[in-house]
Amino acid sequence: MVADQPFAEPVPGVAKSDPVLVVDGVTRTFGGLVAVDVGHLEIQRHTVTSLIGPNGAGKTTLFNVLSGFDNANAGEWHLNGGSLVGIPAHSVARRGMVRTFQLTRSLARLTVMENLLVADQHNPGERLRGALLGGWGAAEADAKERAAALLDRFGLSTMVDEYAGSLSGGQRKLLEVARALMVGPEVIMLDEPMAGVNPALTQSLLTHIQTLRDDGMTVIFIEHDMDVVQEISDWVVVLAQGAVIAEGPPSSIARNRVVIDAYLGEHHGDAAP
Repeated sequence: MVADQPFAEPVPGVAKSDPVLVVDGVTRTFGGLVAVDVGHLEIQRHTVTSLIGPNGAGKTTLFNVLSGFDNANAGEWHLNGGSLVGIPAHSVARRGMVRTFQLTRSLARLTVMENLLVADQHNPGERLRGALLGGWGAAEADAKERAAALLDRFGLSTMVDEYAGSLSGGQRKLLEVARALMVGPEVIMLDEPMAGVNPALTQSLLTHIQTLRDDGMTVIFIEHDMDVVQEISDWVVVLAQGAVIAEGPPSSIARNRVVIDAYLGEHHGDAAP
């Protein structure tokens, strides 16, 4: 494949054998600024796909559009063949795709357990009242059991009754991932999950991401640390100025001239010493 050769040209729009998410012609503008302009992108099922690019490349905006937190100006995107265009975020989650945020959105005045229970799909109307005051019927015990298992999995079981606002930044990242998993998603989108996390929790998050993939989930994550990207990614997609400029295995992306130029400036290697 061309992408595996040294200094290969970009190969955006690569077809996948079993794509779970397909994006076509998606644009998002803010006034005269084009934040996203993705012609074609496919995300392979059961993989870890990293989305990288310089600051301002449109990575988070693309996440916002695909997950229903923002509206595109044009384009189509499909999850398992079903269109997600115009679908609000909570409905996108019910269809099997959830996301986390770079700045965590834990409900600070609720306990760790309550944070998970309000995310449960069987919570009547997804209302906080239903989660905290009861009335779930048979689903309540199951929700608490699944929440307890997730908290144990992420090392938060001893904090079940602590208020989320009392957790460290890294612990809130773990809580947000656990809360996303309460929905039972097929695809999880992680926006810089390692940002501001200490080294010990970073390694824990990396292990969790790999485990999600190994358990059959599809993971898409935004990351700036290329060592992290190299370590856990099956595939890397590179954005610059809102467009996909390259994609391929981590080894080929690391030596792709177009990617290097996007990060460091065109012809940087030709500069005089």
